[in-house]
Amino acid sequence: MGAEQAYLLAAVPAGMFLVLALFGRYMPRGGDFLGVLAIGTSFVLFFFVLVDFLDFYNFEEHHVAITKTIEWARIGPPGGGWDLRFGTYVDPMTIVMFGVITSVALMVNIFSIGYMKNEPRYWWFFAVLQLFAASMLMLVMADNLLLLLISWELVGVCSFLLIGFYWEKRSATEAAKKAFITTRTGDVGLMIGIILLYREAGTFNIQEIIHMAEAGEIGGTSLFVTMAFLFLGAMGKSAQVPFHVWLPDAMEGPTPVSALIHAATMVVAGVYLTARMLPVYAEADGMLLIITLVGLTTALVTGFIAITQTDIKKVLAYSTVGQLGFMFVALGTGHPTAAMFHLMTHAFFKALLFLGSGSVIHATHHHQEMDDLGGLWKKMPITGTTFLIGCVALSGLAPLAGFWSKDEIFAETLDKWGWTVIPLGIAAIFTAFYSTRLFIRTFMGQPRNKHVYEHTHESNALMTGPLLFLAALALVSGFFVFDGVAEAIGFPGGIGAFVFSHEPHHFGLGDIDWPLAAASTGMSIVGIFFGAWLYWGNRLAKSTRIAEAQPGVYQLLKNKFYFDELYQWFIDKAVLGFSFLTSWFDRYVVNDTGVDGSAQLTGYTGSVLKYIQTGRLPNYAMGIALGVLTLALAGLAVRG
Repeated sequence: MGAEQAYLLAAVPAGMFLVLALFGRYMPRGGDFLGVLAIGTSFVLFFFVLVDFLDFYNFEEHHVAITKTIEWARIGPPGGGWDLRFGTYVDPMTIVMFGVITSVALMVNIFSIGYMKNEPRYWWFFAVLQLFAASMLMLVMADNLLLLLISWELVGVCSFLLIGFYWEKRSATEAAKKAFITTRTGDVGLMIGIILLYREAGTFNIQEIIHMAEAGEIGGTSLFVTMAFLFLGAMGKSAQVPFHVWLPDAMEGPTPVSALIHAATMVVAGVYLTARMLPVYAEADGMLLIITLVGLTTALVTGFIAITQTDIKKVLAYSTVGQLGFMFVALGTGHPTAAMFHLMTHAFFKALLFLGSGSVIHATHHHQEMDDLGGLWKKMPITGTTFLIGCVALSGLAPLAGFWSKDEIFAETLDKWGWTVIPLGIAAIFTAFYSTRLFIRTFMGQPRNKHVYEHTHESNALMTGPLLFLAALALVSGFFVFDGVAEAIGFPGGIGAFVFSHEPHHFGLGDIDWPLAAASTGMSIVGIFFGAWLYWGNRLAKSTRIAEAQPGVYQLLKNKFYFDELYQWFIDKAVLGFSFLTSWFDRYVVNDTGVDGSAQLTGYTGSVLKYIQTGRLPNYAMGIALGVLTLALAGLAVRG
């Protein structure tokens, strides 16, 4: 098997979805072992695809992608007309996404065996996990926008099903609807953008569109408008401000879902799409600046919000949104390297943190408020240690993965935009602060709820095993930036020499910008210091006094800048008000006047005219005579 058969990575879990959806409820343990087998098979097949691709890849000889297409539909005669072709496109960016999706999905499936045990609809949970993995894999290998859109919507459907998995809970169903509607709002823009791109380019093929844009065959204001619509879809799926409100509520789904869909894979679909179409964005004047500003706003806003949240999953949710903002800032530089690098490292350490929070929730019998936790490291040494690794990686301390990818983002941003590094640095300080706060309040100090503490225990091997695997990746994946490390495992160079826009960028120890690296480390240390100063040793009184000193600011952050309230007001006043006017117009103008009115007028006219129909010939003769006389008088009047 080689890269031309990469579609098998998606076909295997897609087939298993059908098996589990139809027969899973009748299988032992709901068929969970088949789910793990399916995604495990995709994980193994990924290495066959990787080896084949690395044997083929040669930038100097223009061997940069392996494609395979088939004719899906044809309209018109052979040699003419219009044909639709679907296919796969495997390049370095696709390879990175394959590795992230299959590895994280495999860990989530294994973790779920222990976490979801005895849950209702256990078999359905594993079935939808397979469909999600298949959809996401097909999305990243699609060679055209139409197939990408189909996969994109399937990912959204899976998200809806998994967020609302506990449909008996009102909060879960509301969260599922909120996620579906919010992301669909962005998806309308995506669909409009795809239609406009097809109108401009005459093709759905992504590479052909890129070549036409770079050759200047499409451009101007129309290209800017088109790419702005396309970017709306990316903003919705990747939860960028103002579409970010759906992702924290999506924590109502099972925690493994949070790790897979809302930390490592689905939410980065927007980042991937923007990275894939980045050469076209670069040709649309002003779009790169818009992408940067959106990412920067998101990183800052969600960083502020995260420091006041007390639900461990919601802290991580806002952290995810903020880190996605970092990725979009990196994309705004016009180079996908730093964004894809941070996408990869973030997937590993954020999946680790979400699964770690799941281990805590499972071990404490569904307690996830930090006010009920504390001191858990003694009870859960494996979970606590791996969680610490995840927090340090998220904070951006060397030599963990988060440091190297964030440093790349800072370097690219400083080179392109300069001034944006300052607010981005503030966002990085907040990231380190709330990561420290989260770890200390969950695992350090004295337990705040004795009953919860006494009944806490370390999770079983099915849950701690994935934590250890992801912790190892969080420790070492950042070194993929160095050419020497990447070449040692068969790659042509580090991430800059593997994922790039136009020319490879090689990187070694001598290429480190030490002042920038020191500044980046300093930001992390500042955030960690203030987090420890406020929360170490159960010293909540300090943070409480700060909140009491600025109650307005605290409530503003605690209530998430009132985005939800603002949207609810808009729906109640504007949307429902407009709906009332539309309903009134439909009822009284369209129905009562246009439809029923015409029918009633016909009936009334008939009821009046029936009195003329007497059946007497003299009356009819009189009518004819009067008609002729009327016509004669009218003719004379017209002739003058």
